[in-house]
Amino acid sequence: MKIDILTLFPSMFDGFLSSSIIKRAIDKKLVEINIINFREYTKDPHNKVDDTPYGGGSGMVLMVQPIYDAVMALKNDDTKVILLSPDGTPYNQKKAYELKKYKHLIIICGHYEGFDDRIRSIVDFTISIGDYVLTGGELPSMIITDTVVRLIDGVIDEESHINDSFNPETNLLDYPTYTKPREFMGMKVPDVLLSGNHKEIEKYRMNESLKKTQEIRPDLLEK
Repeated sequence: MKIDILTLFPSMFDGFLSSSIIKRAIDKKLVEINIINFREYTKDPHNKVDDTPYGGGSGMVLMVQPIYDAVMALKNDDTKVILLSPDGTPYNQKKAYELKKYKHLIIICGHYEGFDDRIRSIVDFTISIGDYVLTGGELPSMIITDTVVRLIDGVIDEESHINDSFNPETNLLDYPTYTKPREFMGMKVPDVLLSGNHKEIEKYRMNESLKKTQEIRPDLLEK
């Protein structure tokens, strides 16, 4: 898979790309991630990528030309273009599984007050990571990249993400897990997990997932 992220602040991605599972996936050539400063595509003589909004209003708006040209230069027949915006479709694990199937993603990070709405004409998905506003799309782009990359075959054990919360097949929260010591300050690991009876352990975990989902996110059970 190839992921191109269009941003005005490439340095924000330095730590993200150089540590943990993302770095290992890149090193193993399971994913290629490119951070592209779309200022390089502007045709403005002063190297601008934003301007004041028509009709008045506060803040600066990203211009359509630099982003349009960047996308056109990078995309191919297998590309899906993602625009990050608070008014997008709420992001979830099901969407992560969908995005994982594509060979090439371009993610556009907005910034400043907003972006020229004509940019929407070249995008396939407009995505929001929550009902709040950030200073830019860099953090959301990292979140989407992380959720997608960990699903790529060979990045982590398949069992690890099959049992994740919000798996599309169950839509449940993950069951509680424990490790050593068996007892800590009076809190004990459930006996069933020490029994070695895998059938009973599987039954216990499913029941705990259902219980946890009912208590914390009953809306997921309705779905």
